Amino acid sequence: MTVEEAAGRLGVKTATVYAYVSRGVLTRRRGADGRSVLDSEEVERLALRGRPRRTGRPELVIESAVTLLGADRPYYRGRDAIVLSDTWHLEHAAGWLWTGVDRDHLDPWTAPAEAVAAARAAQAGLPVSVLPLERLQVIVTTLAAADPVRLTLEPAAVAGIGQSLVAGLVDALPAVGGRSPAVEGPVAERLWAKLAGAGAAPALADVLRYAMVLLADHELAASTLAARVAASVRADPYAVVAAGLGVVSGALHGGASLGTEAMLAETSEPAEASAAMGRRLRQGERVPGFGHAVYRAGDGRAPALLARIRAAVPGHPRLAVADAILAEADRRRLPAVNVDFALGLLAHLAGMPRGAGEAIFGVARTVGWLAHAMEEYAHPTKLRLRASYTGPLP
Repeated sequence: MTVEEAAGRLGVKTATVYAYVSRGVLTRRRGADGRSVLDSEEVERLALRGRPRRTGRPELVIESAVTLLGADRPYYRGRDAIVLSDTWHLEHAAGWLWTGVDRDHLDPWTAPAEAVAAARAAQAGLPVSVLPLERLQVIVTTLAAADPVRLTLEPAAVAGIGQSLVAGLVDALPAVGGRSPAVEGPVAERLWAKLAGAGAAPALADVLRYAMVLLADHELAASTLAARVAASVRADPYAVVAAGLGVVSGALHGGASLGTEAMLAETSEPAEASAAMGRRLRQGERVPGFGHAVYRAGDGRAPALLARIRAAVPGHPRLAVADAILAEADRRRLPAVNVDFALGLLAHLAGMPRGAGEAIFGVARTVGWLAHAMEEYAHPTKLRLRASYTGPLP
């Protein structure tokens, strides 16, 4: 069968047939006259089956010992992340993900004062409206420039850089309302002091600690893949984190919490939940905070974090709005709620600045990115993906 005949049978252009050949869907050989001919049985099977499509499932597999995704939750080196979040700080999660060693002692993480000062100065010219995640991107670049030995890629050195980097990301952020909180204590407490509004319930501070452990890693999420690609070509740990932060802002990744914050902010009372969701659908957007590409039956991190929030601020008037949105989503048969909704709700209830959820996600996930970077640094070859070409052949 000729290419033209195959195109007619399949109802596609000849360029598409050539694309099927390049992807291995169809087999091509040269006929006696030198023209391309195709196996007619393959063409017929494809015609009956329908044109191949992307499934939405993972198309790339990388071996990793960092995190396993179970039916509804992640497992950090074999241990249930939801259970670990009950008692751990981010520093505990980092030690476990980076080394596989469980340490009870919590060492303080610090960043060089001069590097933090430089990172703060680098933000001086930024607009007031800049999002916290965008500040983190400026901070990580400045911290990198201030570290002359950042290309030391041995595991112990990367762990040391990671501790200093996470501390620097938090300490260089400006505090809400111009406060000057002390730079000491666990990372979650320091981040709370930077982001929480003046009237935030103190009990939510422990919910932030819980959330940061829960978000420390999630296997090969899009930002982690970007981080691993950077590490595979021996980019320094700061560049690895910068690559991850660049992807986090995507609406289908860490940026989903930003959409949740906005939806909650514009819903002044429970009766407006349906209208707030409808506005997004009319604009061709997704309702943020629902559905997950991996956890088809539901993201177990979401109810776990929501339960923590409810226990911390029982009877909070804004919980009724969140409950109305959740009830409307269930009534409309939307996918199950995900952790981004819970994170956005935490930021909303704590009076944090717009986009705080993204920043929390970015700081917490830095731990996971560096764990994956360590694996890549140990591999002798770089990650080199190939495209499935669908354009015209030369």
